[in-house]
Amino acid sequence: MATVTLTDNRNGKKYEFEILSPSVGPDVIDIRSLYQTTGMFTYDPGFTSTASCSSNITYIDGEKGELRYRGYDISDLATKKTYLDTCHLLLTGKLPSKSELAAFDLEIRKRSFVHEGLKNLFYAFPDSAHPMAMMSSSVSALSAFHYEHLDIDQEEEFQVMARRIVAKIPTLAALSYRRSLGIPFIYPDIERSFTENFLYMMRAYPSAKTIIRDVEVKALDTIFTLHAEHEQNASTSTVRAVASTGAHPYAAISAGINALWGRAHGGANESVIAQLEMIGSVDNVDEFIKKAKDPDDDFRLMGFGHRVYKNFDPRARILKNLLDELKEDLGVDSELLEVAKKIEEVALTDEYFIKRKLYPNIDFYSGLILTALKIPKSLFTIIFVIGRSVGWITQWIELKHDKEMKIARPRQKYTGPVSKKI
Repeated sequence: MATVTLTDNRNGKKYEFEILSPSVGPDVIDIRSLYQTTGMFTYDPGFTSTASCSSNITYIDGEKGELRYRGYDISDLATKKTYLDTCHLLLTGKLPSKSELAAFDLEIRKRSFVHEGLKNLFYAFPDSAHPMAMMSSSVSALSAFHYEHLDIDQEEEFQVMARRIVAKIPTLAALSYRRSLGIPFIYPDIERSFTENFLYMMRAYPSAKTIIRDVEVKALDTIFTLHAEHEQNASTSTVRAVASTGAHPYAAISAGINALWGRAHGGANESVIAQLEMIGSVDNVDEFIKKAKDPDDDFRLMGFGHRVYKNFDPRARILKNLLDELKEDLGVDSELLEVAKKIEEVALTDEYFIKRKLYPNIDFYSGLILTALKIPKSLFTIIFVIGRSVGWITQWIELKHDKEMKIARPRQKYTGPVSKKI
């Protein structure tokens, strides 16, 4: 048994802790008995060096720029499989056969409708409500319509619950968007595929023919796949924390949506496009690069760098290639694209960015593609929600199977007053 020794320099006491080895990736020190043994906690703001759980879903190597779902490289899944293939893989642990995919696809289509009573919730929101506010609220409300999922413990029940949320999230997303515009709601069309159906529910009008191009479906489906899972990020950790309390799974997903809304997380691609629009012209790029490098300037270049990846974000590589391949067919804004290309060129060659490993991340490219798909900035994070819903619910299921699962309860380093008297 491999161990690591901790020495307390105050009194010379030594403590040994077991080193655990994963199937791949860094070893971990088992410190579950740390407080009981030493009377001390670890101090790790942001949990940058803490593994909160064991998981067999997703693996990331930030130094190499690798991302794998259930062992499959993200580039293979994104270029050779569909989002529904990926959903089946995450939920069941294996890629579907042709017949299994057909059955899974049909089930998702049939479950895409929401209770008529749930639609009334959207009328309570003002037209000015942000779609993400409506999204988190409607998903939370979904737990009231499917309250039976509160106490489930069988795999079959888990799968029904999971497929229901994956199927209904795009419908709720479309309802949120259409309510923000004050336009009629559109029911799902079960003749259409998952991704095509979402675009249809966003764009369609009663009695009018709606054409969704294959190139649009391909682009958005790829984005869904790239967003499907990403290990223990802020929103996934939030889902797991809420799930550890025994809350309804859809309440846990709603909490994840709220965490994702933050601009430092899922809202980043919205910020990228806003910044590109603010820069406005290739002629202004050098000025903003200079501001980004100025330690006394608060300006931050959006879409570069990542908490985990210290190499090129593998998802960004895929979207960059997709953008190059489809930019003409999609009708990508040429001016925005030129500004983005100039920034990318500088960032990949400038010593300042190279030294700090500030490579373009997925948000830098996804916003350009979403803009070309005529999806407004206010809906960018909603797109993230649709893709990530399967990852969140897969993590929820894994947590429920984990025999070592405990309620999430970090400790703290207290810095307040010691004792006060009235």
